[in-house]
Amino acid sequence: MTPQSTGQGPEIAERIIVAAPAQQVYAAVADVRRMARWSPECFAVWVTRRGGGRPDRFVGWNRRGPFLWFTTCRVVTATPGEEFAFEVTTFGQPVARWGYRFAATDGGTRVTEYWQDRRNGAAHLLGRVFTGRAANQRPVVNRDGMRKTLDRLKRELEAH
Repeated sequence: MTPQSTGQGPEIAERIIVAAPAQQVYAAVADVRRMARWSPECFAVWVTRRGGGRPDRFVGWNRRGPFLWFTTCRVVTATPGEEFAFEVTTFGQPVARWGYRFAATDGGTRVTEYWQDRRNGAAHLLGRVFTGRAANQRPVVNRDGMRKTLDRLKRELEAH
């Protein structure tokens, strides 16, 4: 599927079962600073604004090999125990929506991490310059990153 003219592309998702209650998993993910421990690209998060006791806006610092870039993020969904999502931009250009959905299961919580491409032409070019990846490589890179992120999240939460 090719991205639509609005810059919205298909959603890709990965899932894992975490042996912890949905509220606990949600709280971990909604503390966006912790993402730097799980993500293979994100190495730091700077919360720039809080609302309702949670991060509302933040900057994510990312690295892949010699490439270094930042993104500006705005929380758009924060429903404890159900879903946490944020819109990502860079230099004012739309990039993506990242999110997490949580559903109780017999074994704990099914966590679904999803990504929706929202890049337009300018963002595709910026992505190539800053991440070293062509636009069509990003879904594959992100799917691999989601698997690693979810596995690290699971290991951390199940170790406590």
